[in-house]
Amino acid sequence: MTQYVPTDALTKTADRRRITLPLAPRLEQRRLQFFLALLLLDGFAVIGGLCTASWLYLGNFADESSLLHGQVLVPIYWTVALSIQVYSLEALRNLQFARTRAALSLFGAESALLFVGFATKSTDNFSRVSGLLGLLFGLLLLLWVRSLIRPVIKAGCGESGINVLLIDDGGPALRVKHAYHIDAREHHLAPDLSDPHMMDRLGLYMMNMDRVMVTCPQDSRAAWALVFKSANVSGEILDPDVKALGVLGARREKDYGALIVANGPLGLRSRALKRALDTMLAGSAIIALAPLLLLVAALIKLEDGGPVFFVQKRTGRGNRFFPIYKFRSMRVEKLDSAGNRSACKNDDRVTRKTSIDELPQLINVLRGQMSISLACRRRA
Repeated sequence: MTQYVPTDALTKTADRRRITLPLAPRLEQRRLQFFLALLLLDGFAVIGGLCTASWLYLGNFADESSLLHGQVLVPIYWTVALSIQVYSLEALRNLQFARTRAALSLFGAESALLFVGFATKSTDNFSRVSGLLGLLFGLLLLLWVRSLIRPVIKAGCGESGINVLLIDDGGPALRVKHAYHIDAREHHLAPDLSDPHMMDRLGLYMMNMDRVMVTCPQDSRAAWALVFKSANVSGEILDPDVKALGVLGARREKDYGALIVANGPLGLRSRALKRALDTMLAGSAIIALAPLLLLVAALIKLEDGGPVFFVQKRTGRGNRFFPIYKFRSMRVEKLDSAGNRSACKNDDRVTRKTSIDELPQLINVLRGQMSISLACRRRA
């Protein structure tokens, strides 16, 4: 079982030479063992569910059609499961993720099997009722298996499922949950590539680590970077600017390096799908609400003979202004183009209080100036 060593246990030891190296057991082999165990248990769960349904519905636990169903379904399930990370690190440490992906794999595999069965006209070989019951029982067994094995995985691989080492070499203070923490100065560690004994010592500390982080001053980063590149580990150097700037990634070109702080727009395919959805929903809404829109427009016009719409500048895509359309809720001489008055709980303006004045924004959606999104709760 992995025992995570707290900072005090390492930094307050009287004799550093008595620390047993490597600090952590190798978890890669354990993870592979758990993946293999889950893969086999999933196969038994799927076949077991089908056989249980056969026994309850047909009175025969080892019915030939149920066994055939399972023999065909299990390889398809494994294929789908491998493609959607059912056997992944995230599935080992996140029970809800593991359950969801296993359920999706089972339904995906059964859907593929049914499609092939209908295409080849071979569905008559399987009992539909028994198959549906078997699918349900198989799902319950898959979920139960993951709940059952979760404590074993936690005991064998720890809470995070990986070994993480944080080396403090005089940089900004940092605490990482479920990680080994050591002080480089107290353990006499330094990024000295010219000293093979120091490199060997660093290698022993980093041995079996899946991820190694170092917090150090600016002038030590280059040396630590070279150490990581030769240490056969996933190495990271703490940089406070990454969090301060909201860095999303990094780009390295031949003549320069850059921090990515913002992504561009959606890809062409995603934009086309979103635009199609916006057009369909906005167009349908305008058609469905046409009587209400015409009635409100007529009432506003009859009220004082002024314009039906109130047009105001708003900041849109690319921080550029665009004209937003609303039904006018004030008299012309009292128009609030600057937006100084907002809607409130006891607003005396009917169109504003009921948000009917917002409906013309569907025109902005059709024009591509706005997009439909989930509604947000308005604060009083």
